[in-house]
Amino acid sequence: MKHLCLILSGGEYCEVPAEYRNADMIIACDRGWEYAGMLSLTPDLIVGDFDSSPVPENGIPVEHLPTRKDDTDTMYAVRMALGRGFRNIMICCALGGRLDHMLANIQSAAFVAAQGGICRIIGKDTEITVFSASEQIFLKHPGWSLSLFAVSDACTGVTVQGTKFDCEDITLKNTFPLGVSNVWAAEEARVSVKSGILMVVRSRLKKGEHI
Repeated sequence: MKHLCLILSGGEYCEVPAEYRNADMIIACDRGWEYAGMLSLTPDLIVGDFDSSPVPENGIPVEHLPTRKDDTDTMYAVRMALGRGFRNIMICCALGGRLDHMLANIQSAAFVAAQGGICRIIGKDTEITVFSASEQIFLKHPGWSLSLFAVSDACTGVTVQGTKFDCEDITLKNTFPLGVSNVWAAEEARVSVKSGILMVVRSRLKKGEHI
């Protein structure tokens, strides 16, 4: 299995963490190619319908998509990454901006999890991890919250250790926000799920806010 594919989307600009800058493949989506320049990253491929930015002419391979299509630009990039064997996918600059685009990007991450992969979405003040049937470790983020949401109808066998509100073998449903607003009580939090697609959201707390 290939290690990591980094996808630069066209939402709100954010920095790419240093540990993800040397991804095995970088795909820029539409305006994401402009963000790549701002980040001093060179994409291996640029995809998009370019309804929000001009078609780049910089020598990097471009796949020009039709405006009328079922996939969003980011979803198309996700499919390409999966088709090339990647099951560890990071999407940056995919939050903020339009709510419908943000929700579409979360659904794209869920698509990765449904294929047995793990997808992370990084934004300016938010980090999202979507996965299924596994355990993930989240290092302590002082001043950040830790929340869990079922993306599928239900997530069963959810266990959380190392937090203020630990739990064992519970069920989360996508119709009730039971897992919102937790924090670390140890240097790492361990989150596992037996079935269903689970989303872990880490959010920077506002000044004076606490849990």
